[in-house]
Order: sequence, then C-alpha cells, then structure tokens
Amino acid sequence: MTVDLLLGLQWGDEGKGKIVDVLTSNYDIIARFQGGPNAGHTLEFDGIKHVLRTIPSGIFHKTAVNIIGNGVVIDPVVFQKEIEGLEKFNLDIKNKLIISRKAHLILPTHRLLDAASEASKGKAKIGSTLKGIGPTYMDKTGRNGLRVGDIELEDFADRYRALADKHEAMIKFYDVAIQYNLEELEKEFFEAIEELKKLDFIDSEEYLHQAQKAGKSILCEGAQGSLLDVDFGTYPFVTSSNTTAAGACTGLGIAPNKIKEVYGIFKAYVTRVGSGPFPTELFDEDGATMARVGNEFGSVTGRQRRCGWLDLVALKYAVQVNGVTQLMMMKGDVLSGFETLKVCTEYNYKGEKISHFPYNIEPENVTPVYQDFKGWKQDLTGMTTYDELPTELKEYIAFIEKEVEVPIKIVSVGPDRKQTILK
Repeated sequence: MTVDLLLGLQWGDEGKGKIVDVLTSNYDIIARFQGGPNAGHTLEFDGIKHVLRTIPSGIFHKTAVNIIGNGVVIDPVVFQKEIEGLEKFNLDIKNKLIISRKAHLILPTHRLLDAASEASKGKAKIGSTLKGIGPTYMDKTGRNGLRVGDIELEDFADRYRALADKHEAMIKFYDVAIQYNLEELEKEFFEAIEELKKLDFIDSEEYLHQAQKAGKSILCEGAQGSLLDVDFGTYPFVTSSNTTAAGACTGLGIAPNKIKEVYGIFKAYVTRVGSGPFPTELFDEDGATMARVGNEFGSVTGRQRRCGWLDLVALKYAVQVNGVTQLMMMKGDVLSGFETLKVCTEYNYKGEKISHFPYNIEPENVTPVYQDFKGWKQDLTGMTTYDELPTELKEYIAFIEKEVEVPIKIVSVGPDRKQTILK
C-alpha cells in the first residue's frame, strides 16, 4: 500500500497534469484533493492536447479509478461539458470516475458573486478567474454551502433556492452593473445536476481507507501551486484552498502518516498568472521569449502568464512547507538558446540579504540577488536519456539539487508524455 502526493511548487501551471499522466500506470487510484475548474491540467499524447478542469489526470488510463475528493469544488455545468468533451475517446467514465459526497457545489450565483466582488475592487483586483470558486469556499467555511451529497436529498431544490436568494441579496450589496439571466443559468445548472447523478457518489474518506487496507496504491493530485496556498502563499493574491501537502489530508481524509513520497513539480523558470508580487519577473526580451517558446497561456483562461527567472528562495520554501522527497523539473527545453541563465539565490529584503521567504515580497521590500549560469544551444525536445542533456543543463540541475537538498528525478523536455527523461 502506498499513498503518494504530487503538487506544484510555484504559482501553478507547472505541468502537474503531464506528470500525473506519466505516473498513473503505477497507481490504482488517482485522487484530486482541492481546487475548482479554474485549474486546467494539460496532457498531450498521440498528437492530441487534452485540458482537464475537475476530472483527475488519470482518466485516460484504463485501470486507474479517479476520485474527486471532498476538498474540491465542482461546477456541474463545467463538469458536464468536460465529460462531453471526453466522450469521443470511449473512456469508461461511469466506472472510473467517482465523487465525494462532501465536495461542495459551485452555484450559478457563486459565479455572479465572484464577478460582482471583483468588479467592485477596481484597481485592487486579485485576478480572480471568475469561476465562482472563492465564493464557494467562503460558503463552505461559513457553513452555508451545498454539497454533492445534498443532491440526494428530497429538499435539494429548496436548499438551492434559499442559498441562491441569499446570494442575489449579496450581489445587490456590491452595487456594480453585471448583466445576467438567472433563470437561464439555473436551467443549465439543474440539467447538469441530472447528468452528475449518473455518476457514483461515495464517502471518499471511507473508500480510501478501505483501499489502503486492501493494499491499493494511491496518488493524490493537487491543483494550482504552493505559492497560491491560502495560508502559505502570497496572500491575498492566492486561491481559496490549501494547495500544499496538508491539503491532501483535509481534502481526501487521508492521515498524514500514510503519505510516503511527495513529488514536487517546478518549471526551470517561473510563471505567474494574474495579480500579485513576483520578485524575478522579467519585463524584457528574455521574458517575452520564455512566454513565446513556452506557450505561456492559461489552458482554461487563455490568460498570458508573466515569466521570470528561477527563484530558489521561493522553491526552497515550497519544498520545506510540503516535505518534498522528489523533484520534477518541467520545461527545461524552453531555456535552450539563452546565452546566460540567472537564478535567484537570495533576496535583498529591507536592506539586508536573506535566504528565507519573508512575509512580504512586494517589490518595495524585495530585490532578487542572482547567480549567473552559462546557457546551452541544443534542442532538448528529441532527447530521451539524461546522458544526452547538455553539460550546462546538468550543471544547472546539480546546482538546484544542492541548494534545495532534494533530488531531481524527472526532467521534462517537451509537452508530450514521451518527452520525459528519468534521471
């Protein structure tokens, strides 16, 4: 029996979906533990690009059971469209996808609340994806929310109405102009609820407990990245859930002492979407090149990602908070062609050099201190073994390993599942 955990160590978009897909053949169960449909996990194989929002990335493997855990928030409408998009691949979704009764539902009015709240902030926007995720987690912690298990109750429609009416009153409070037809949105919502009912709802903590007793292997899959964690991220420019390792315990009901390997995924550089501080962000041609070559656009939102050099202060912090045991470096191929690479090893923080991640990393407080590395020209995308990689890249990898004190076990050199080098 093994329970392993895979999560992102930066501001999301690290390439978790690809690695889950690569690893899935080693596991009986893939379980998503937090987040909502703002998180797009991209998988590419057989010349086809797939973007999953809520469904775990193991859905394309014939034997793996995929669980949506209690820590996830589900938009039935988005979820239905996601399933419809998978129909042409003849997947056994009915038997391979199960949902925790304790997962919360995103209502149409949650999305409207999200839009009204963000519009009211003006220039102080936090960069919400407007999918209703924040308001849904607010209802969860405020003990107002509706859960998947409520769908099975006779008074579900009444419970829905009471919460939706409360949301409408809150939307008026924001006093901003947003156009919507709630009747139309609700029709779509309840049609999607009927489709959701075709899947099995489970008490996922009991299911996973029995799976562990039976010797099943489980991979817990996170969404977003550690620096977006509501407690340990760059608050308030964060998501509304715990994206760190602790979130797997609360988001699935798995005890901390059951987790064995913690796989941490990071890019060879750094990206960020939306607002918030980003010490190593580039505003020059190097940053533009990273974005272009790396195709740095959100898989769900389409938003362009901000790009910057690798930040080891932030990476060490994420490794520490999560207890990472193995690292996986993504997009090494994107850095091919740079004459010089820079790595942030310390911050100048209020006039002194520090190597830990401080409370505030706003630009008026933090300036990155860089170490230069020689770049490489070779195209990595066709390479299949570690020995083939350029000496300069191996030196880059060795330096990172020395600094964070965790081995890099996988180096990704392209988006396809085959473009994955085991070290």
